[in-house]
Amino acid sequence: MKKTEKIYIAGHRGMVGSAIHRKLKQEGFTNFITKTSKQLDLRNQSKVDRFFSKEKPDYVILAAAKVGGIMANNTYRAEFLYDNLMIQNNVINAAHGVGVKKLLFLGSSCIYPKFAPQPLQEDSLLTGILEPTNEPYAIAKIAGIKMCDAYRAQYGSNFISVMPTNLYGPNDNYDLKTSHVLPALIRKFHEAKVNKEPHVMMWGTGKPKREFLHVDDLADACFFLMKSFNEAGFVNIGCGEDIAIGELGKLISEIVGYKGTIKNDLSKPDGTPRKLMDISKLKKAGWSPKIGLREGIQKVYNDLKSENWY
Repeated sequence: MKKTEKIYIAGHRGMVGSAIHRKLKQEGFTNFITKTSKQLDLRNQSKVDRFFSKEKPDYVILAAAKVGGIMANNTYRAEFLYDNLMIQNNVINAAHGVGVKKLLFLGSSCIYPKFAPQPLQEDSLLTGILEPTNEPYAIAKIAGIKMCDAYRAQYGSNFISVMPTNLYGPNDNYDLKTSHVLPALIRKFHEAKVNKEPHVMMWGTGKPKREFLHVDDLADACFFLMKSFNEAGFVNIGCGEDIAIGELGKLISEIVGYKGTIKNDLSKPDGTPRKLMDISKLKKAGWSPKIGLREGIQKVYNDLKSENWY
């Protein structure tokens, strides 16, 4: 990748897209194409085709997606399926149409079967039923992987796919109705501290385990793979370690400085019991994460406070 070549980052204002944008700028890249969703609706095929025909990017980072936590996934099932399918179909096909040199498609660890063996290996894809609460989103992301592979097989396109674990970091979503578990807990514990509430209510039993990766580590891995990876299939990106949600709550409580108690709302779903990624493929290629969980959450919380987030 030459520093002056044109790079289109779809979803540049989201947590993932903005992290990759920061990383590329740090590495000296200067020629970026960015469009907000208001400027370019990626669900509209004709508009996407015209955009690609005009701009003709050399590289594409496909980080645009409709995303959310358990509640959002389970509530807006139609939108999570339709919007994500349309976004990726239009961008991948248009990228092929103008002959981009390389495209990176970002998926999610929810593509794996609900009871796939742990840690999750890339070859477990499509070996069992999906977690019902996020099945529409997972199906869309699986289709994206297969679409990249199909264009590679039929046309020789250098389209690669990566599957990140649960992410957190700058530009995360803290809306309790649509956010993922880690940012939701940061907000819950912070507000409980400020309001001197006696307890914080957490969803489910607290027993499910999740893996969390700082988005800056993800961006570093994506840059590494854009330079070095050119294969069908996809690559897991994670840290290789997980934590029970209940323990995560305790950790965030400590970092925030909340002194009350934690209670569990057993009427709420747990979701998939465990989602730990096998990252041996990525480590073998030569990449490992650098930011520890406590360090990463502390940095996120410090940044939020410095921005007068509350």
